[in-house]
Amino acid sequence: MSKKTYAAIILSAGRGTRMNHTIPKQYLLLKGKPIIYYSLFAFEQSMIDEIILVTGKEDVDYCQKEIVERYGFKKVKSVISGGKERYHSVYCGLMELNKHQKEYVPDYVMIHDGARPFIDENLIYRCAKEVEKYQACVVGMPVKDTIKIVDKELFVKETLERKYTWQIQTPQTFEFSLIYKAYEELITGERKGNVIQVTDDAMVLETIFNKKVKLVEGSYKNIKITTPEDLEMAQVFC
Repeated sequence: MSKKTYAAIILSAGRGTRMNHTIPKQYLLLKGKPIIYYSLFAFEQSMIDEIILVTGKEDVDYCQKEIVERYGFKKVKSVISGGKERYHSVYCGLMELNKHQKEYVPDYVMIHDGARPFIDENLIYRCAKEVEKYQACVVGMPVKDTIKIVDKELFVKETLERKYTWQIQTPQTFEFSLIYKAYEELITGERKGNVIQVTDDAMVLETIFNKKVKLVEGSYKNIKITTPEDLEMAQVFC
């Protein structure tokens, strides 16, 4: 049986407005290197075959020269510009992987937020093992706090049973053809005026195909750097 092929889409197109900084959060320095470096390094060292880096249109040249070439990331095959929302950027990455479909497309794809620098090879490997069984899996961790659903006036409507509540992280890993078809339907529907609010990639599959998605236990260190407080915490973890 031939070896399965894997690609990674790493998202670096956000502007990081909650960071209160003029520099996008993914390019801020963490122990002397840009935050995005750490995600790219983890995937570069893993069993992943190729990487697509999706960034803002104005940052493509910077990422190519100052990130990819400077640090010698050989698996980064393309640096492309993303879209208005996160899911538009994911779709750009999927289209980039699919453009040579007559010759090659990966069997599986991992989609990862570039502002999560503490991904590691072990977690990438475990995602690969699970996706080959279940077609779709996401990284997450059980929540530590009680979660309540509130109404518009901030009165509690419901208290969720904590043992069934997980906080979702990335990477999110899918059979490529499955997630590509789901995104095609999502974007096609949007162009016709049927806008669906999706907050992660698994939700696209859940909404479009009613697909069950397997959870893979990640790490409480696998944080997304969004605020100055997150960056302070990252300095401790790094």
